[in-house]
Amino acid sequence: MMRAPLRLLLVDDEALARSRLRDLLGDIAEEVSTTVVAEAHDGHSALALIQTHPCDIALVDIRMPGMDGVEFARHLARWPAAPAVIFVTAYDQYAVSAFELAALDYLVKPVRAARLAVALQKAARHLDEAERLEKSALATRRHLSCFERGRVLLVPVTEILYLKAEQKYVTARTVEREYLLEESLVKLEAEFVQRFLRVHRNCLIASEAVVGLERASTDGEKDDSWQVMLSGISERLPVSRRQWPLVKDLLKNGG
Repeated sequence: MMRAPLRLLLVDDEALARSRLRDLLGDIAEEVSTTVVAEAHDGHSALALIQTHPCDIALVDIRMPGMDGVEFARHLARWPAAPAVIFVTAYDQYAVSAFELAALDYLVKPVRAARLAVALQKAARHLDEAERLEKSALATRRHLSCFERGRVLLVPVTEILYLKAEQKYVTARTVEREYLLEESLVKLEAEFVQRFLRVHRNCLIASEAVVGLERASTDGEKDDSWQVMLSGISERLPVSRRQWPLVKDLLKNGG
């Protein structure tokens, strides 16, 4: 699927320089789809424009009257969901400052069309990756839902010590109590793969909650199987032979 055109803000105190950038953007339109949402002649006006003209990237000159490009970028760095910055300047001595401010690129005038295309393509990849990570974070829930006595209880995932499949339900255990969830253990394992480790075909444990292992016993005699010990509860959970190497590695590597 093709991405939407990159929304650009042009910030330069020279109108001719902004016009030159527009011409270059037209030259590379087949390589990089863009749209200029606004133009500003200094940092102050650029900050005001961003609030009414959301953009993906700001192409910013450095030497400008009033608020220059470096100060503008410093202000922008404190904003949530701020656009990326690409500096476009006639002076190369500001490169170190630019990259300290996490600018995506630094173009020296006169800018060549091919060089501008490379910078914008890099910015597009950066934006796509940021969007992917944001969606990934949103896709992982922070709470699981438990329906109990006509109420919906939200169980913080960070408080769950283990998840155990029992008939058609999954039991979520915290230090305080158990909750019954109408969810699939397989789906929970896939969603929270970074947090929970399978120790048995019907049980997942929170990796961070593991405090040790002990041998299981039958009629007071130790056998060859192991049980995992979790922080805050006395219950021990059996570890299957198949999952034993993973659990042992978890303890060996400190969780």
